[in-house]
Amino acid sequence: MSSVKRFEDLVCWQKARELVKAIYNLTRKPSFSRDLSLKDQIQRAGVSIMSNLAEGFERGTKDEFLYFLYIAKGSAGEVRTQLYIAQDLGYISGKEFNFLNSLTQKVSSLIYRLIESLKSSKYKGLKFKVERKPLEFEKELEKILQKKNLS
Repeated sequence: MSSVKRFEDLVCWQKARELVKAIYNLTRKPSFSRDLSLKDQIQRAGVSIMSNLAEGFERGTKDEFLYFLYIAKGSAGEVRTQLYIAQDLGYISGKEFNFLNSLTQKVSSLIYRLIESLKSSKYKGLKFKVERKPLEFEKELEKILQKKNLS
């Protein structure tokens, strides 16, 4: 987690973004776009993945992040189910299904690996990170140096 400073740095969020773009492109197809409820549901489920990754990260605690990661993973399952429905109804081809299903599984796998990594880490969350302001650090360093000179 040390190199991750923003939710945009999360690989699972980046892949989820690709997935959402692909879902929106797919649902523009005339046959798919006429089924308003399925179109809306699969779009919302895809957006839910990205949104929950971002919200969980921004909450600032490990426990809340894990909670939202599980929701995001659930939304990935929802997208996969809706892809099956779209294929069964003839809205998408087998090739389109395979591509999107594979991408959704990749996103789900990345989320799972992040969950497992967080569960076993000592990371508590950004809310608990202690940051020192440069001026405070300089004052503390100055006190230490003064004590050494006095000894």
